[in-house]
Amino acid sequence: MSLMSGDEKHGPAATSTLDALWVLYDRVLRVTPESADDPERDRFLLSKGHGPMAYYAVLAAKGFVPRAWLTGFGGYDSPLGHHPDRTLVPGVEIGSGSLGHGLPLAVGSALGLRAQGLTDPAVWALVGDAEMDEGSNHEALQFAGAMGLEQLHVVAVDNQSATYGWPGGLAARFTMEGWSALTVDGRDHDALYEAFTAPHPGRPHAVVARVEPKD
Repeated sequence: MSLMSGDEKHGPAATSTLDALWVLYDRVLRVTPESADDPERDRFLLSKGHGPMAYYAVLAAKGFVPRAWLTGFGGYDSPLGHHPDRTLVPGVEIGSGSLGHGLPLAVGSALGLRAQGLTDPAVWALVGDAEMDEGSNHEALQFAGAMGLEQLHVVAVDNQSATYGWPGGLAARFTMEGWSALTVDGRDHDALYEAFTAPHPGRPHAVVARVEPKD
């Protein structure tokens, strides 16, 4: 990440997601540069697209993009923009940046896989706690719970930047709609891994990863 510089890089938005992203790509997601177009791959959708530096760093570390691209981050001729572009960055599933889009798209992806009879691929979306203020996300998590989308997983990175809170914490917002949900230390890799891989038969699964508050 230190290779990326420039204005408007949304450092806290990126660093808050780094540990969760690393554990996902290093230990959980079944996708590689070679299988990035395989229908049986797991899908990862970065909904929190305004802080992509950690995402780009992990993609580079895992061989999806050349490390040499990192120094050009945000440049006029760089494929690594301030918001990810799926047409420019290998391994990126969606173009993101406008908050409230990633989770609904993940719901659609899970429904599409179900319709095709593809039961093994998992769909993961990473959102921020403030992003959960968006009405589109409330509708998406309500629908996913009602449909029992077991292939759907959400990582909600909580750096206490939401305008509104939820009684019982953010995880309660998911459980009241029929999801499985766990809250863990977003910097503890083993805790993240255990939460990411916890069984949740017949229900979508959410992991709230708590990190230090945004300054």
